[in-house]
Amino acid sequence: MHRLGRYVARQLGPGDVVALVGDLGAGKTTFVRGLAEGLGIPGEAVGSPTFALVNHYRGGELPLVHADLYRIGSHAEAEAAGLSDALHDPEAVVAVEWPLRARALIPIHAIWLLFAADGPGRTVEQVLPPA
Repeated sequence: MHRLGRYVARQLGPGDVVALVGDLGAGKTTFVRGLAEGLGIPGEAVGSPTFALVNHYRGGELPLVHADLYRIGSHAEAEAAGLSDALHDPEAVVAVEWPLRARALIPIHAIWLLFAADGPGRTVEQVLPPA
């Protein structure tokens, strides 16, 4: 997942959003660490923002916004937490874990990736956004 994140980072530009869908332990945060490194941000600085909801990383080629919506219960709760602005940052690459928790906030142009853990292995598929 880490290497895939580094590769994907080289394909992204300002304002791009990557929606990361998958169960706990499927590799979403590891992917984001690789994404950060691919943008020139130290991967070890990236942690899961479950309790902060959103972390902002600067110092690379592009800023990275990393959101984890696991604790969000509704669209209204996400709006109240100020997530809309973070998820629509036109200057940053945005990675969103658990995007279905606030589906209406995810930009229509987002790239959706489905992560799955299959025993010791992991898979990632690009999928169409859910209806």
